Amino acid sequence: MEKHIQEVLKQIEIDHKIKILYACESGSRAWGFPSKDSDYDVRFIYIHQKNWYLSIDRGRDVIEIPKNDPISIPIDELLDVSGWELTKALRLFRKSNPPLLEWLHSNIDYYEAFSTKEKLKTLAEKVFSPASCTYHYLNMAKGNYREYLQGEHVKIKKYFYVLRPILAAKWIEKKNTLPPIEFQSLVEDLLPSGALRNEIDILLKRKMSGDELDLEPRIDLINLFLDKEINHLEDYARSLNVHITDPTQYLNEIFRETLEEVWG
Repeated sequence: MEKHIQEVLKQIEIDHKIKILYACESGSRAWGFPSKDSDYDVRFIYIHQKNWYLSIDRGRDVIEIPKNDPISIPIDELLDVSGWELTKALRLFRKSNPPLLEWLHSNIDYYEAFSTKEKLKTLAEKVFSPASCTYHYLNMAKGNYREYLQGEHVKIKKYFYVLRPILAAKWIEKKNTLPPIEFQSLVEDLLPSGALRNEIDILLKRKMSGDELDLEPRIDLINLFLDKEINHLEDYARSLNVHITDPTQYLNEIFRETLEEVWG
């Protein structure tokens, strides 16, 4: 699949007349709890040719490739591909956008060219906003919790899509740094041995072994933990007031350097 992904990325460059700077996995495969039928969530950052940036009508700053898109290379049914144009990515980076920060720290890279990714990773600690990232993870957790885990019978695999953002927010509270991508790293650091940890470990083993994990009785022990942590993290998020130095000057330099590095 990795070779196919790289072929698709190369074709996107040709079809859209762009250069891809970096591409990675951003979904459950990077988080460490894929199912046998999990999508490959490929995300990338790209740059247009110089003249595109000299136009008053620049057009879209996102490329999305639906599975039925008539691209020259057919998209596999498990492949979900989309990318952000560099200046869009830099504006989001300035706001400490958690998905983008996760892309830069993904443990599954599909493609990297030029120096942009490493420059952004070096700057990531300076733009990291505990408040912005905590609210992102907390809102993700609350939305998934309300939608999937409230009935007597729930979509049991959705626990991971609430647990991971909750643990990511707890990591920020504990360490004041960007949380690791891998779910297991969060669990091992933040959850002590005991009944809750056992329930989560069993669920993780079942998911990764290929169990369907569809509708099953709610796991009250995990729900109680989630209720408690959501309330606690809401209080924590409201208490945050951290000043971040404006990185715009550095980001402008990265953009100009990348434009020159890629296109000459």
